[in-house]
Amino acid sequence: MQNGTDRTIMKRNHHVNQPLHPDIVLIHCHDLGRWLNIYGMPNVPSPNIARFAEHSVVFENAHAAAPLCSPARGALFTGMSPYANGIQGLSHNAWRYRENVLTAPERLRPLGYHSALIGLQHENVDPTVLGFDECPGQGFLPRVNQVVDATEDWLSQLAPVGTRDPLFLTIGTWEVHRPWPHEDYSPADPAQVDVPDFLPDNAGTRSDIADFYGAISQFDDGFGRLIAALDVALDSANTMVILTTDHGAAFPGGKSTLRDSGTGVTLVIRPPASWEVAPHRVSNVVSHMDVVPTLIDLAGGGAPAELEGVSLLPMLTGEAEGDPGRLVYSAKDYHDTYDPKRAVRSKSFAYIRNYEPGPKLQLAIDLEKSKTRQSMGDAHMEPRPNEELYDRGIDPAEQYNRAGDPEYAHIKAEYAAALHEWLTSIGDPIDKAPTPPAPARSRVVDSLPAVGRSAAPRATADW
Repeated sequence: MQNGTDRTIMKRNHHVNQPLHPDIVLIHCHDLGRWLNIYGMPNVPSPNIARFAEHSVVFENAHAAAPLCSPARGALFTGMSPYANGIQGLSHNAWRYRENVLTAPERLRPLGYHSALIGLQHENVDPTVLGFDECPGQGFLPRVNQVVDATEDWLSQLAPVGTRDPLFLTIGTWEVHRPWPHEDYSPADPAQVDVPDFLPDNAGTRSDIADFYGAISQFDDGFGRLIAALDVALDSANTMVILTTDHGAAFPGGKSTLRDSGTGVTLVIRPPASWEVAPHRVSNVVSHMDVVPTLIDLAGGGAPAELEGVSLLPMLTGEAEGDPGRLVYSAKDYHDTYDPKRAVRSKSFAYIRNYEPGPKLQLAIDLEKSKTRQSMGDAHMEPRPNEELYDRGIDPAEQYNRAGDPEYAHIKAEYAAALHEWLTSIGDPIDKAPTPPAPARSRVVDSLPAVGRSAAPRATADW
């Protein structure tokens, strides 16, 4: 089923005489980073998310596997890095999954889950190929209010718990992607915004952030409606709700970089209430690639070897705090330009390798046209270094490159070796050769079957 018109499959239940697996809801938005009051930005208008966090586990150091939409989401929904799963650039530029790569709904289906996608996705131009059992709206209801309306309608038709399979529902919204026009979003007061350390604090930046806050506020309102609808239709005692975003916020030095401001993401997970987990925060580093192994673990399965993440369930239940020395990896290849780089980070350090010459910040077109860019000068146009190393203990905004500092030589060597080992393990050849563009889509692959008919009779003259 792809269009959601027939719900009969939802009424089958393989677990009538067994405890049900939890329903799982994954809510994901665009370009939010960690721009929320729960992450130390007190003036961000996000009260509904803050209330949700009061009953949840907040991951303070979660990272995307890429700082761009399609590659980030591809890793989120497969548990595999962009090179391994195939999506190394935007899906509308022909990037798509490699053959035999399985997505989260495809991993959960053998474990008894029924899946649905409502709203935005950015993994393929055709959402029906992503493995969901249902795609009501065909993945083309991007704005948050549309998405909430569609979700409320879909939930109103859902069979009761105990008469259906457990549910994996993903809900995606366009917000908070640029642009933020005033006819769509009401801006905040520029004097009352939080300006992060990686941005210049001036009138242009503050005006830009004020517009951004308008989009965040509308997303937060929609999020509050979503949680209310979910808590009516689903049993919160047996439902896990996950909130995340694809990558960092769309500001120069954020989105499209491999610094914390580019890969750092919101990750807030509300466990089933029946688990009686005390709300808490996790400071150790985790990855978007941990989500699929977590879902498989939750469903009672075992994560296959090709997945690059680890299950977060021990951290969710409070049984473990995670590994303080863990390394996670991220990558960038194609956005609107070719900008290849890879990174490895821990809680303490971040190491970035740039594989092509270029400016320190290679800005996407929406960032180049932003109010922030127009008011920040041109220092970011200076040539980039081949290597970057940041000491997060004293420089959490990752603004001071220590790669050339002799005192950090042993740290740089350690992290460079770890990055090389990761690239080797996944077969990524970026150390040796540039990443080619995505193979073009083909009508041979994507076309409909030929019409089976004989040739039309030739017209004859009637005289």
